[in-house]
Amino acid sequence: MPSDPNAFPVSPPRPPLLQPGSNCWRIERAGRFAMLVDAAAYFGAVRQAIRSARHSIFILSWDIDSRMRLVPEGANDGYPEPLGDFLHQIVAERPGLRAYVLNWDFAVLYALEREFLPTYKLGWRTHPRLEFFMDAKHPVGASHHQKIVVVDDALAFVGGLDLTRCRWDTPAHRCDEPRRCDADGNKHGPFHDVQAMVDGSVARALGELVRERWRRATGAMPDAPLLAAHTGPDPWPAGVEPDLSDVDVAISRTEPAFDGVPGVHEIRQLHLDAIARARSHLFFENQYFTSAQISAALAERLQPEEGPEIVVISPRAQSGWLEDMTMGVLRARVHRTLKEADRHGRYRLLCPHLPGLAEGCLNVHSKVFAVDDDVLSIGSANLSNRSMAFDTECNLTIEAPPGDGRVRAAIARMRNRLLGEHLDVAPERVTEIHRETGSLLRAIGALRSDGRTLIEHDPTVPPEVDALVPDYTLIDPERPMKAEELAAYLVPREARKPVPRRLIMLGLLAVALALLAVAWRWTPLREWANLAALVALAQRLQDLPFTPVAMMAAYVVAGLLVMPVMLMIAVTGIVFGPLAGSAYAVAGTLASAAVTYGIGHLVGSETLHRLLGDRVERLSRRIARRGIIAMLVVRVLPIAPFSIVNVVAGASHIRFLDYLVGTAIGMLPGILITVTFVHHLAEAVRNPSLGTVATLGVVAAGLIGAAFGLRRLLARRMGTQAEAQAGGQGDAADGAGDPGAARSGGRKA
Repeated sequence: MPSDPNAFPVSPPRPPLLQPGSNCWRIERAGRFAMLVDAAAYFGAVRQAIRSARHSIFILSWDIDSRMRLVPEGANDGYPEPLGDFLHQIVAERPGLRAYVLNWDFAVLYALEREFLPTYKLGWRTHPRLEFFMDAKHPVGASHHQKIVVVDDALAFVGGLDLTRCRWDTPAHRCDEPRRCDADGNKHGPFHDVQAMVDGSVARALGELVRERWRRATGAMPDAPLLAAHTGPDPWPAGVEPDLSDVDVAISRTEPAFDGVPGVHEIRQLHLDAIARARSHLFFENQYFTSAQISAALAERLQPEEGPEIVVISPRAQSGWLEDMTMGVLRARVHRTLKEADRHGRYRLLCPHLPGLAEGCLNVHSKVFAVDDDVLSIGSANLSNRSMAFDTECNLTIEAPPGDGRVRAAIARMRNRLLGEHLDVAPERVTEIHRETGSLLRAIGALRSDGRTLIEHDPTVPPEVDALVPDYTLIDPERPMKAEELAAYLVPREARKPVPRRLIMLGLLAVALALLAVAWRWTPLREWANLAALVALAQRLQDLPFTPVAMMAAYVVAGLLVMPVMLMIAVTGIVFGPLAGSAYAVAGTLASAAVTYGIGHLVGSETLHRLLGDRVERLSRRIARRGIIAMLVVRVLPIAPFSIVNVVAGASHIRFLDYLVGTAIGMLPGILITVTFVHHLAEAVRNPSLGTVATLGVVAAGLIGAAFGLRRLLARRMGTQAEAQAGGQGDAADGAGDPGAARSGGRKA
């Protein structure tokens, strides 16, 4: 591949970063190395590679979906399009070929997001030489997180992408991309990820790695590896140009200690060594950013006046409110720590902005880091405690040997290709501006635009939310917790009796929630809980002589089923109108709030404090002092579902009267607006006229105005908190444009 070795100055010789037995398992030679950006490139390449298989196919994954199409527009290669059928036919027509698919035996929490009965669809229903197994050989709470495909021990893929739903996308990340949908035709948002593809002896070494993982998970050793050189057709996919040839590649792992086998923490050591080694800049592109050890190492590098710039590209929001309230809060704490350490303006947290996208920011799922122009690593490991010590992970890393401008140039091109995608410019333009400015941060600042670009992200968390979320011990653990440690953490010391009453309450509550989840997934409950069914039920209740009591009971039942309270309020407005509907909605909401508060009170504050840590203790004391105001804020902020907030409040120190008054004041504006709006919406549909449509428009305008005003109020509140935290740090300046400037302003959207 053409390159100019003189374009990238060679650093003074230093000992190699990569050290087998310390920060990597092995270093092997790759004949070719390619960085595949986004799933369209990876999925197409892996389908081509599997078509060439003659001896063995290994797929290790966190998730897999047999229904997905690797090429949404159609591969047109003579084989079935769905992944499961494709693998079945490939194996069936080649007698010497065996396929092994190892998937994480996922937690119940993920059951509703995954394919139903994967063992049946990829195991029992397919060819006997296509073996499928769920990997449960890990500590409680850990996961198998490696994403590896190895074909004939001759070609291997390692990175952040699973062969599953909601991953496919192109580097264009078009907001209106019609091919970006799952097997059921449901569309999903833009998705960015990276996979490395290698051949040669490093692919053979990865074949050894996946066989050992299969043996540990199943207890059976798969077929023997190919000892001789690969003699079949070249599995390297047509049309994929390698980014490097004849280069050493290191394999690094994370494996938790389990079943008498000691833990492996090569990836954590690799990150720590790389951070300590950096001279010019550290570049990270990662889904999560919560690791305590990584953040401490980065904070140490930010202290001296001279040190590397640190660029972290991460999604603005995590996947759903639960991750926002857990990993999102932990990221905000790490970010706050690094901002406080960044006295010289060398740290930025950025997210890729896509104009026209409702969420605004691209979902970054990749796990990539680069050090200067010397090191590039691609794999499955997040910047989280779990990935550094608790889950199984695999990364591939290349390092430029001293004096090797060819590898340095390739590393710089790959890093700049990622930046160019986010900044909507050619990689060559990134290289040019980087060379002119001598600073990665100044280059990013110079290339930012008002369209697709990188924007500075400054995640902050209101104190009420921050106090609710425990530390990383439970959310993002660094090591397995023994059963007795978990019990000690969850159960208060004074309650450690043979059968604590509150522990029984928690157990019964957990069983009830599990049964509810099963009923929601496999019974008509989900269908009964739709808008039409609820409206029909409310209309039947309307004819009863004790309608107010019946409506309050309906709200209580809905609260116990954790149904959205706003759905119930909307139904009440449709059926009963703005006056009676508002009264019934307020009464029903307060009744439901009182019952679920009582459940929390029975569970007990001690157990909740053990579960959520000292932060909830501080929040409880704050709520006790400012109970009504605190509950009002909690009702306005979307911290968690209505019923969950009620249970937490019941287990805290808040007085019942303050809780009820704060709930009433906080819920009343939303109830009045919602009931009024849905009533007039229903009237406009039932009796369309100029008057009903005009009334609906006025109500809608009021609703939008109220929402906008609330957003402005909360933005000012959180901005005031951020200014108070950052007081005395200097004047605002363009954050990414000048590494020596403060970062409180200059964001482009």
